[in-house]
Amino acid sequence: MGGKIIGLNRLSLRRRETLWGWLFISPFIIGFCLFMLGPMLFSLIGSFTNYNITSRMDFIGLNNYKQMFTADKLFWTSLLNTLYYVVFIVPLTALGAVLMAVLLNQKIKGMKVYRTIFYLPAVLSGVAVYILWMQLLSPSTGLINTVLNWFHIEGPSWLFDPEWTKPALIMMRLWSIGGTMLLYLATLQNVPAQLYESAELDGANAWKRFRHITLPLITPIIFFDVVTTTIGAFQIFQEAYVMTENGTGGPANSLLFYNLHMWNKAFVGFDMGYAMAMSWILFFIVFVLTVINLKLAPRWVHYEGGRQ
Repeated sequence: MGGKIIGLNRLSLRRRETLWGWLFISPFIIGFCLFMLGPMLFSLIGSFTNYNITSRMDFIGLNNYKQMFTADKLFWTSLLNTLYYVVFIVPLTALGAVLMAVLLNQKIKGMKVYRTIFYLPAVLSGVAVYILWMQLLSPSTGLINTVLNWFHIEGPSWLFDPEWTKPALIMMRLWSIGGTMLLYLATLQNVPAQLYESAELDGANAWKRFRHITLPLITPIIFFDVVTTTIGAFQIFQEAYVMTENGTGGPANSLLFYNLHMWNKAFVGFDMGYAMAMSWILFFIVFVLTVINLKLAPRWVHYEGGRQ
């Protein structure tokens, strides 16, 4: 009899613990359902309709997707512009942040000041930075072209030349990689000094120490940086919206990125159903690339203790 009472008490304790557990995570579950899962399901359903915010949602099947791939030329223009940006910004961000972190990891006088200077651009407000760069990139009065003129180099028209608009935005993005650099710097400072000392005694120069010690030990952060930067690069919107006239993506649609085209469809043309369909295509692209990165990671990412 006593054993049964103890068993019931244990069962009751487990139930109370379970109930308390559900109670503590219920704010997250409610928030997730209301603000993430719910809108996602609504967007998925809306992508098969002609929803325009003010009218009822009429089911039109796959018409939005058919129009996207066959009739909307700006869809392909925006996708190619976005892919161009992603292909360049992801490796350049990783490479620039790693090199900057290695340089700022040196033990020299005043290094804290240098670290602060290089990190500051990462904390500046977005729109204010874009307006500042519009002034810097001005063909006639901008500081960048003025400095180039000192060396008798004719600067490009930057935001007014379709061939230079995307390189200008890439340059602007690389200016603010201080936040990413901080991740690499924290990782570099955790690399055991004994490894470098042993390699130096074996005759390894600075390049070999970096290649065979530093680089393998920071690959988990490189992997994290590549995945998050890829996702963020596909979502580029503010830069093109602020730095082009009326958010049109000009000149010659050279800055018409995917999210900007989706925004114009949703809130300028009020073709919300079509914009929802575009959002799911973007989700599919980013999802596939993320899965590919996860599959390739075990081939080059090295974790402590040999874990994959």
